[in-house]
Amino acid sequence: MPLTTENAARKRAGSREVNFEYFAPESKEVQVAGTFNGWRPVSLRKNRDGRWTVTLDVKPGRYEYRFFVDGTWQNNQRPCECVPNAFGTWNCVLEVR
Repeated sequence: MPLTTENAARKRAGSREVNFEYFAPESKEVQVAGTFNGWRPVSLRKNRDGRWTVTLDVKPGRYEYRFFVDGTWQNNQRPCECVPNAFGTWNCVLEVR
C-alpha cells in the first residue's frame, strides 16, 4: 500500500487493516458492522468466485461484529469466539492487536 497522507495518519493512530470475508455466491448484498464502527453496516465487494470482501482500518481493541447478508444478521462462517448479545443471538468477537 502506498504511503499517502491518509495512510500515514492511520499508522500514527495505530489502526490496523482487518480483512473481512463472507462466502455467499447467491447473495445480492453483504455488509459487516460491529462495535468497531458503531454498528454502521459497511458493504463488502463480491468477487467472481462468490466471496465478498472488504478491508477496514480498525484500532487495536476487542470488538463484537456480525455480517448483514441480504437483510439477515449472520455470524462469521469461519470458527471464531462468539458472545451472547441482547437480542438472544450471538455476536462474533474480533481482537485487533
